Amino acid sequence: MPLWPEHTITQELLADVGQGKPEAVNRLLERHRTALRKLVQLRLDRKIARRVDASDVVQDVLLEANERLKEYMADPRMPFHLWLRHLAKDRMIDMHRRHRGAQRRSLDRERSLTSPQFGDQSSFDLASQLAASELTPAAASIRHELEQRFLIALDQLDEDDRDILLMRHFEHLGNSEAAEALGLSTAAAGMRHLRALRKLRAVLGERPSLTGEEP
Repeated sequence: MPLWPEHTITQELLADVGQGKPEAVNRLLERHRTALRKLVQLRLDRKIARRVDASDVVQDVLLEANERLKEYMADPRMPFHLWLRHLAKDRMIDMHRRHRGAQRRSLDRERSLTSPQFGDQSSFDLASQLAASELTPAAASIRHELEQRFLIALDQLDEDDRDILLMRHFEHLGNSEAAEALGLSTAAAGMRHLRALRKLRAVLGERPSLTGEEP
């Protein structure tokens, strides 16, 4: 399920903002609040998250977006949701620097990367099978454990690999959107994604796909 709100409605609201309709600004920003909160919860350093509420970070991002909206409207070089995520990422980078200096962010590793019940099946395949909207308690528990394995494994990768995987598999950005957000060509973004998947599978103890296909 896409993280960001439907693009067509966003464009209609941006057009209303351009026509000077003040209520459109609030509607535009509020419809992105939930997506921003999920993004911040996913990407905010876990130790910082114990002291800082994600909703407070989101509020700061939306306030900055409101202040800079005219600037964006005058030169919309990227889709609105990519602009918002850029503001959010800059905000979190600043927070990481303030709270933890230049150290690489790390998750607490309370759980093992290799759980016996998943040893003979791809976690990507399992996650796909458990993506239904209604899950039994047992299936929901397994899905949660897979997600935790995935997030812990992600932290074994470098920042570039982690970033492209989060964009594609948690934010559900298309390759062209990820390329635009990263300032890469679509071909370069696609290759970075493929290399990152191979590294992630290696961390998880899974063989990389021989066809290069996405999970």
